[in-house]
Amino acid sequence: METQHRILRKIQANIRTYTMIIALVLIWILFGALTDGIFFASRNMSNLFRQMSIIGFLACGMVLVLVTAGIDLSVGAITGFVSVITAYLQAYILAGPIANLFPSLSLQAHAVIISGIAVVAGLMVGTAIGMWHGFAIAYLGIPAFIVTLGGQLIFRGGILGITRGKTIVPIVEPFKAIAQGYLPRTLSWVIAVILIGLIFFMTYHGRSRKKQFGFPLDSIWKDYVKSVVISLLVILYVSVMNDYRGIPIPVLVLIVTAAIIHYISRNTKFGRYVYALGGNREAAKLSGVNILRNTFKVYALMGFLSAISGIVLTGYVAAGTIGGGTNYELDAIASCVIGGVSLSGGSGSIVGALIGATVMASVVNGMSVMNMDVFWQNIIKGIILILAVYMDVATKKRNG
Repeated sequence: METQHRILRKIQANIRTYTMIIALVLIWILFGALTDGIFFASRNMSNLFRQMSIIGFLACGMVLVLVTAGIDLSVGAITGFVSVITAYLQAYILAGPIANLFPSLSLQAHAVIISGIAVVAGLMVGTAIGMWHGFAIAYLGIPAFIVTLGGQLIFRGGILGITRGKTIVPIVEPFKAIAQGYLPRTLSWVIAVILIGLIFFMTYHGRSRKKQFGFPLDSIWKDYVKSVVISLLVILYVSVMNDYRGIPIPVLVLIVTAAIIHYISRNTKFGRYVYALGGNREAAKLSGVNILRNTFKVYALMGFLSAISGIVLTGYVAAGTIGGGTNYELDAIASCVIGGVSLSGGSGSIVGALIGATVMASVVNGMSVMNMDVFWQNIIKGIILILAVYMDVATKKRNG
């Protein structure tokens, strides 16, 4: 009986995640039927996950922002700003100096050096912007809504100033590979095997830690059945991706990034402090949590992840464009809310946000495959966001 109650409580605690997984499966089945199976083609699935990765980076950072009961409306503009900066450096600034400094190297080597400098510069710019936002919000006391809304306007203006209304090209091939490249099929399977090994190791390690500290344990078959199911999904994913050209590089980068952020949020002091800030700020302050410093770190991290998104965007479109990053902040927030992150703070997960991002990307991709008009795509995305927020509100009322 106690085991049944514990299972029921766990299901209730993760009901939003389970609901979104079911919704994602139903969405895929629907679009598969409406497109005569084209939606499930390996090429389309590869494109779907590649497109999702750009918003996925933003969603990972937005989870922590929303968990603190904050908001960041500038992430789309930062993404676009970093994108045009990295494109500008490649197209107009770096080629000549690099050729002069390393005249004996091949053009391919020059392109690799240019790509590396552009990536580092983009990460530094995005992080610096996030640090400025964090400083203004935490130490100057300016509301996050105003700071990030102002940042959105500033960096949209910066995009116009840098591009002068024109698309910035060319982008060197190594930089394009960041977003357009694929892992070799054999390497994809090697990574799958390593990941499956990690899944079972983490299951064993987690059970050992719970036993060590006296926490209640689920039945061993349940934990390992869960590991088997996840492993089968990994195998299925790699099989589908290898049926086309292999695992897209940006998807692999997203998986690694999400795993790191998930670990930080669940297994470090910083992560626990972030959830404490959103759950009860006054109690966290009385407990000795440095609210200002941790708020600063959250927005600095958001800037860093926005920079990664901007770098991937540049490689994906192979240009710096005036419209880069437009409305990405709305997609990131929608992904988080769909994935169960509460707008009032204190609850949410990286895994849920990624599921939400996949739901949004699947809807957009499916409608594109059906050649649906853009205005309908926006309407349907808006309806999905409203329904997701309603679920959050209804859940809180029911729990209350």
